[in-house]
Amino acid sequence: MDHLTKLEEMLDQANLDIKDGLYEQASNKLEKIIDIDPNFGKAYNHLGYLYEVKFKEYEKGETLYKLCIEKTPMYPSVYYNYAILLSTLGKWDDLKNLLDKAMNIPGITKSTILNEYAIMYEQKGELDQAIDHYRQAGLSTLDKGVLDRAKTSIERCKSKKELF
Repeated sequence: MDHLTKLEEMLDQANLDIKDGLYEQASNKLEKIIDIDPNFGKAYNHLGYLYEVKFKEYEKGETLYKLCIEKTPMYPSVYYNYAILLSTLGKWDDLKNLLDKAMNIPGITKSTILNEYAIMYEQKGELDQAIDHYRQAGLSTLDKGVLDRAKTSIERCKSKKELF
């Protein structure tokens, strides 16, 4: 078994631990992967997810997401996870820069990134921009669930505009 295959298998095991709620075990496996190969960026993403979502240590999660992008800039998953963290923290300038970069990553789901732009604009109260991005997200997907959420989000923004 080659080096990369072994690391991917260890990552899969850590993912199973996460699914089973065994967060400390998953964290230990991910740390071991990084000890074996500090340039295996995917491990930083998964560890960042644990720190953000399960341990609520947002700064540590952000640091780990940045390391993932540094080590493996073409890994789409980190852009989704990091975008949600930046949105949660209200770091709008950083989020916009990240989303701009994400739109050029091969394999990224553009409708998801467009939806993240829309959420950002909605949170900032820029409702016309939000509506435009929800519309773009809806137009760029083939998934009916995503399309329905985009329509619902557009209606929510239109309702908010009536409050002004």
